[in-house]
Amino acid sequence: MTIGDAYESHDALGLAELVRRGEVQPGELLEVAIERTERLNPRINAVVIPLFEQAREQLATELPAAPFAGVPFLLKDLYADYAGVRLTYGSQLFADNVSDHDSELVARYRRAGLVIFGRSASPEFGITTSTESVLFGATRNPWNLERMAGGSSGGAAAAVAAGIVPAAHASDGGGSIRIPASCCGLFGLKPTRARTPSGPDAGEGWSGMSTAHVVSRSVRDSAALLDATHGADPGAPYWAPPPQRAYLDEVGAPPGPLRIALQTRAFNGVPTHPDCVAAAEDAAKLCADLGHVVEPAELSIDTAAFARASQVIIASNLRATLVDRAASLGRELAPGDVEPLTYTMASAAAEVEAADYARAIRTIHGLGRQLARFLERYDVLLSPTLATPPFPIGRLALTASDLPGFLEGLLQTVGFTQLFNATGTPAASLPLYWNGEGMPIGVQLAGRFGDEATLLRVSAQLEQARPWFEKRPALA
Repeated sequence: MTIGDAYESHDALGLAELVRRGEVQPGELLEVAIERTERLNPRINAVVIPLFEQAREQLATELPAAPFAGVPFLLKDLYADYAGVRLTYGSQLFADNVSDHDSELVARYRRAGLVIFGRSASPEFGITTSTESVLFGATRNPWNLERMAGGSSGGAAAAVAAGIVPAAHASDGGGSIRIPASCCGLFGLKPTRARTPSGPDAGEGWSGMSTAHVVSRSVRDSAALLDATHGADPGAPYWAPPPQRAYLDEVGAPPGPLRIALQTRAFNGVPTHPDCVAAAEDAAKLCADLGHVVEPAELSIDTAAFARASQVIIASNLRATLVDRAASLGRELAPGDVEPLTYTMASAAAEVEAADYARAIRTIHGLGRQLARFLERYDVLLSPTLATPPFPIGRLALTASDLPGFLEGLLQTVGFTQLFNATGTPAASLPLYWNGEGMPIGVQLAGRFGDEATLLRVSAQLEQARPWFEKRPALA
């Protein structure tokens, strides 16, 4: 077996095991990842800041004896500081921004032995669900180069789907792990609020709605990477309930018969595409065949109040970031500093009052209470991940001139995902279904607060029942 064949046929844990056994060298894995980036990235535009020489220098020192020692890895170009490396947030306003320290999450990735050799693309500040920016251009879906890879972790997902890396850093404030995982045929787990660290520069993201983890080709990689990164960092304002055992131990553990609620109506009321309904219903049948009790159910929320709360929280946080950055440059924020819809959103926050922000927090906390009561009757809530198959490139760009079309499309992509950001509960997208056009259509499983364990157990069971690891886009 060649190094390239080994790289293709193993997940991240598998590659680390080859390194431990001395069958491959970390430098060989890195050169495969670099070769794949140079060959495939011009077509998909997933890796926007190459760090090849830094990675080679990292390998010149001794790697830690760690679970992922020697495995190539990508950081998202969003809220993940890496000392000495550009962090642009996908924005021209931060194009020359260089970090002077590591984020705690990045430090934990490095302690896990991961070899960081680049940054993956994000839309500007992660505020849309297609990874397109003026600064770096559009990231394309490896399954269909005319379609979006999802966002905001679209660069990460496209790189993993294309086989550049087996797993990559991602983050999720409204679906930004699960949406690109669905679009690109991957596993993507959004952890419980505060499961992974936000420090040292922030206590939380988007009032607790945003968190970070990875997209991956296997469930076990996601579990093991969560083992390597979970837990509060010094000064964290709050933390998630600690797990009872290692997350990797949940993979392969029998989930037992679960009571699963099936919902195919989007929480925000947008229509669900028939392909997405079919994907969820197909997964429900598979769950029933595996011995779970599945029944139709519907969690109804106040969509208008949730929409307003989300807008207030996201736009206010965005405006603070932009105004502070402009001030650090010695001037006021101007329209040309950022993309048109970014500026529109930030400008709207200028009219937000302190009481509006307080009401928004009350709203999302109330949704958490409502979902918790619903999940007293069920172990898992099953739904489509998106209400639509992946859109063509351009539909959700922040330069889009069709604002009604942009907003309609945005709501279709977050209709099932965003609720679990507000509630802080874990949720995962699984690649169990491909439509007639050959595009992956993800299925979402959501669980109780702090209960990633159940999601990992049932996800691994579904992965074994309907393996997806060998499903690859036909990129030459």
